[in-house]
Order: sequence, then C-alpha cells, then structure tokens
Amino acid sequence: MTDWRDGDSPVADSSNTTRMNMIQAINSAMDVMMDRDPDIVVMGEDVGYFGGVFRATAGLQAKYGTRRVFDTPITECGIIGVAVGMGAYGLRPVPEIQFADYIYPALDQLVSEAARLRYRSDGEFTSPITVRSPFGGGIFGGQTHSQSPEGIFTHVSGIKTVIPSTPYDAKGLLIAAIEDNDPTIFFEPKRIYNGPFDGHWDKPTQNWSQHPAGEVPTGYYKIDLGKAKIVRAGDALTVLAYGTMVHVALAVIQEAGVDAEVIDLRTLVPLDIQTIEASVKKTGRCMIVHEATRTSGFGAELSALVQERCFYHLEAPIERVTGFDTPYPHSLEWAYFPGPVRIGEALKKIMKDA
Repeated sequence: MTDWRDGDSPVADSSNTTRMNMIQAINSAMDVMMDRDPDIVVMGEDVGYFGGVFRATAGLQAKYGTRRVFDTPITECGIIGVAVGMGAYGLRPVPEIQFADYIYPALDQLVSEAARLRYRSDGEFTSPITVRSPFGGGIFGGQTHSQSPEGIFTHVSGIKTVIPSTPYDAKGLLIAAIEDNDPTIFFEPKRIYNGPFDGHWDKPTQNWSQHPAGEVPTGYYKIDLGKAKIVRAGDALTVLAYGTMVHVALAVIQEAGVDAEVIDLRTLVPLDIQTIEASVKKTGRCMIVHEATRTSGFGAELSALVQERCFYHLEAPIERVTGFDTPYPHSLEWAYFPGPVRIGEALKKIMKDA
C-alpha cells in the first residue's frame, strides 16, 4: 500500500521528487507557479529579502526580483486591499499574513470586497488571491501567535478555506488555490511546518525543527480543492480532522488499537461531504477533532451535517474534541491543545458500547 504521506497516488517519476518538509513544499509551490505565470506576485511583511518569518518565501525575491516578491508595511488591511485591487486587474497575488492571529484587521477587505467581488460585478471582475498564513498552536507562541480562526472564514460565502496536513498536500493544494479564480484562505499548521513530532503531542519538545517529512515532486502538480482523503481505513469509527490534528488522531488511534477510519478534510470550503457521509454510514460513529475553540467552531458545522445526513446510521452521539472557549493560554498550552489524553477519553466514550 502506498504511504498516504507521499500523496494521493504513486509518483510516476521518482527521480523528480525530493524530501521536503511543509515549509519547503510551500516554497516550492510558489516557485513553480511564479515560473509558470508572470502575473503571480508574492507580498507581505518580511517576505522579500528576509524570506518570511518561517522562511517560506526564502530565495523567491532573489530569483524573481523586487517587483514580484516585495515587502509591505505592517498593515494587514492594506496588504489585502492592495491584493484585491491587483486581482481585479489581472494579477494573481499571494499575500502572506505573518500569523493568522493578525488577519482580523483585514476582515473587512476579505469579507466585504474579495468574497463579494465576483457576485457584485456579475462576473466582470474576480478576486484570484491566495492568502497564506501560519495558524494554530504547539510552538510556544502564546496567546497572540497560536489562534485557529478558520471557522470565521468558512462562514463567509465566496471564500475557500484550505488546511493541509502534509508537505505533498501543501504543495498540491497551494498550486490549486493559486490557479483558482476565487479568494482562498490557505492556513498552514505551523506545529507541523517542519514535520510530524513522533507522537509527542501532549508536551513541548526542544527538537521540534529536526523532523523532515516526505517525498514531494519538484515540479508542477495539483490536488483539486474540495476532495478529502481517507488516510486510514477502518470500520468501527469515523474521525474527521485537518491540519495538525490529523497526526494527533492517527497517533492516538494507533496506540488505542481502534479500527477507526481517519479522514483528512484538507479543504473545509468546499467540503467533501460525500466522503464523510459514506464513511459515517459505514462505521456508525463519528468523532471530530480540531484545535479551534469549541463554540461555533467548524466541528459544530460538521456535527450538524453528519446528524442531518446520517442520523439513522449513528450508533452513538457524535463526539467533538476541541480547544476550550478561552484565549489561547501560554502557560497551559498542553492542556488546551487537543492531545492524546483528551482524544483518548473521547475515544473510550464513543466506543463504550461498540
């Protein structure tokens, strides 16, 4: 069986792949697309000479010049406002918001302008912008560098929301997002920027940057938006997750020995509800795992959809394991972060009468 971490299918020419972590895969996606399309520009705080705070844009300015890869002032509303204007006049901007926690000043531009432009103009203008941003916790970032605001954007019609969990997916999904004519929020889970953590999901680790990930094609390929992936087949339980939580769920399930089917959503909007529905109807149980706060988190929408479509197949209440309804705590990060203990407790509860 092909390792799911290496992609959707075996790569035809293995000589054209190389081992990459997620940062390198994201950098490769932008490099490939900028080489193919001169209308693609990269912009944001420190993305140029410095190469980004996480080095995701390293080397791009040297290769493509300051007109296509450029630094911006520290003004998120300005970054997105300029990107919307660029997109309306034929460019394909890839703006970076340095941390997802700082995307809020840009909400008006994203919600009132980017998301509505195609509708407002009856298709005369589009907003083909891809907003990249690191999100989530697990790296000692504290309250203002650890938030998971994906639920806000899934609520807005006209915006697509993408969250990869592997380097292969990160590159393929980012290429698809850049080619898409609608605005896309591309959240990058910084906890796994440098690779999975060998099961250490409930405590800090000092060597968090030492884990490479998987084989990624060096050239062009894309993964269509709106297609989830079954990363582990099973018959007893369906687990829905995305980003970092895919790896956490897999680690817990392996330790518990439960015959669970784990689905990596990959894109929240558009959502692959068909794959979810088929799995839950098969297993009769569903558990949802995400880092974001519980109330009005995307897990609530998933739970409602499963309830509507699979009610007569459910053999137990749907379980949600999420962050707490508090600001992200620095000193209690590993209590807040959904880890093996909390997921394990939910697993026992949902499988109690199985």
